[in-house]
Amino acid sequence: MAFGQSAGPAATGRQVKELLELLNNLGHADFRDARGPMGFNQRQAGGRFTADEASELIDQLQAAEHEAEQGPAAPARNGPEPEAETAPAKPVSELTDHEKAIRTAPTKWLVLEVRRRGWTVTKPK
Repeated sequence: MAFGQSAGPAATGRQVKELLELLNNLGHADFRDARGPMGFNQRQAGGRFTADEASELIDQLQAAEHEAEQGPAAPARNGPEPEAETAPAKPVSELTDHEKAIRTAPTKWLVLEVRRRGWTVTKPK
């Protein structure tokens, strides 16, 4: 294989379009914007993927989107409640507008924003 050549056939236009749409849903403007958080190389940041790369990435992003839509499942409790690791909750009247917005935001939005910032998110056990 020559230098700079991809290993395999190029992704179809439909695959690239779907991939860009999924990245937009995560808050990325384009492939270059997603380069760091998604771990794309220079070729991929330019929107050039092999069919296998695009297919695998589409599957991963769709699975993450589906997982985010499901929301966190209520953990099963066996025994007494563990002690809280955070400060006691403030009454609603004492919350700032920012805190109220975060508490009322859908879980899917929070997960997508955290992932857009380069973090990984998993459901609690």
